[in-house]
Amino acid sequence: MIKLLFIEDEPMLSYIVKSSLEEVIGGYEVILAANGKEGLEILSKLTPDVIVTDIEMPVMSGLEMVETIRELNRHIPILFTSARITAGDVIAGYAVGANNYIKKPFLPQELDSHIKGLLNYYNNPPVKEKEVYQLGKYTFNPKNFCLIYQPKKIQLTSTESKILNLLCENMGNVVDRTEFLTKFWSVDYDTKYTSRSLDIFVGNLRRYLSEDKSVSIRTIKKVGLILEVEK
Repeated sequence: MIKLLFIEDEPMLSYIVKSSLEEVIGGYEVILAANGKEGLEILSKLTPDVIVTDIEMPVMSGLEMVETIRELNRHIPILFTSARITAGDVIAGYAVGANNYIKKPFLPQELDSHIKGLLNYYNNPPVKEKEVYQLGKYTFNPKNFCLIYQPKKIQLTSTESKILNLLCENMGNVVDRTEFLTKFWSVDYDTKYTSRSLDIFVGNLRRYLSEDKSVSIRTIKKVGLILEVEK
């Protein structure tokens, strides 16, 4: 049974999603909230398997809510829904900690596919876990999503950790962009939004690694990415 927290200010859409997932598709328990504030109140009492939330809502927006959630929980899968998805929306959403998007209007079967793909990605991480990697002055532990630059400890998101882990496994060699997209995005990996999300996560990693100039993630135009550590 998948416990889903669905946050949406349109009552009819909430009703359709809840009844479709619980009664037609099956295997779901759907908990509803009408805005970000209600979503946070529910999260203080229970932990769902996945969160699906609208962006533009009264009282508290989805962006504000997710930003608050990520201060406490970096790993719960979060999917944004929106009637309009611009490049700015994508950047803002991934910046606060979203894992993926689905554009409105959507069929319940589409939402089911996105949710199950996201959960499969989280429950079956496609990485070969090494104990730790030494990247210049940084120590990277892929098992606990942790990047350490003494005395600073940076807690990575699951996606950031998996991307860095794949780069570490292929250190000094170019990793094709398609490999990242097919491994870490279960659906719609060929869309411009998903490709842009990879750029955002890589930008985050570059910022985290910027304290040591001997460590770099280079973009090879039209090919992929390469992690290099000068000795």
